[in-house]
Amino acid sequence: MISKDDLRAAVGSGLLSEAQAASLSALADSRRGARENLSETDEPFELFRGFNEVFIIIGLLILTFGWITTMGVNIAVSPTNPQSQVVSWAVVGAAILWVFSEYFIRRRRMIGPAITLAALFAANATVGLVAHFSHVFMVVQQDYASLLMPVGLTTVAVALYWFRFRVPFAMALIALGIMAFALIAGATQAGSPSSPTELFLLSADGTFAWITLAVGLVVFIIAMMFDMSDPHRVTLRSSQGFWLHVIAAPALVNTISLTLLKEGSASGNLILFAVLVLFAIVAIIIDRRSFLIAAIGYCVTLSVTVLDGTSAAWTVLILGFLLVFMGAFWARIRATILQPLGGILPLDRLPPCH
Repeated sequence: MISKDDLRAAVGSGLLSEAQAASLSALADSRRGARENLSETDEPFELFRGFNEVFIIIGLLILTFGWITTMGVNIAVSPTNPQSQVVSWAVVGAAILWVFSEYFIRRRRMIGPAITLAALFAANATVGLVAHFSHVFMVVQQDYASLLMPVGLTTVAVALYWFRFRVPFAMALIALGIMAFALIAGATQAGSPSSPTELFLLSADGTFAWITLAVGLVVFIIAMMFDMSDPHRVTLRSSQGFWLHVIAAPALVNTISLTLLKEGSASGNLILFAVLVLFAIVAIIIDRRSFLIAAIGYCVTLSVTVLDGTSAAWTVLILGFLLVFMGAFWARIRATILQPLGGILPLDRLPPCH
């Protein structure tokens, strides 16, 4: 049976075009029932293949819980230099996770365990590096300068992990690491934010909101580079773009929405509605429901927490209706929007409109 790797190799060598590879992949998936109910206009998305992957994920999570518990018990029994002990456990944990990744990702090509292992590797690296480089007393006093090194090194470690195993989900972790590093650097220079909303409020003092906005834009641009290099979404590049969109959308809409909602004016609400419409149009053009759902999902959360009961209820109701409507007529809406944009946008580098 021809695998995804064979198709990628064929595209890379020029034997097949991306469109031909996409057709072969869809045919193979349909024959084995994996994507039998997935239309050609749908957005490919997989978290796991079969319950065996779920079984392995549960095993990894239980193993992680046991590992953390054992580490805690050992440190409690012998509390001498606990930071050094945490670092030692993290080093051993990283080696074990790397071995697991070699088997489950590179050899077995599993999707769900790959996501789980990438997340565990990032968490393990964070714990170990923070324990080694950070200074507890500085952090308690809201001086986060000692966190710059561990956060930066964690991001580098995850980047190396991605370079070895090419797990698309790791791209999201790298983006989060870069954002965390930038925010900590901003806190080091401008002082700690007075509240969490200051991180996303453009009218607040400090540079935190501008950092999140800038990082969100950069992540979106990189996601589009991945998407446009694989318009038929045959290779892993499209999956990497998917996860980057999941990070970029909340970062962008978070800053803009919170700033407009804080104004509490009719004009601010109108502008916010226009921004959401713009996000929807962009999502339709690039054919990324993930970009839109991440943005609107955040807006729902923001509405519930910021607006009063009646306004929040109506906002959520309207957003839900719009999502259902767009989901039902996505292909038609996209065809209508793209038709007059043929001479403006590089449609040959965007997913085809069926």
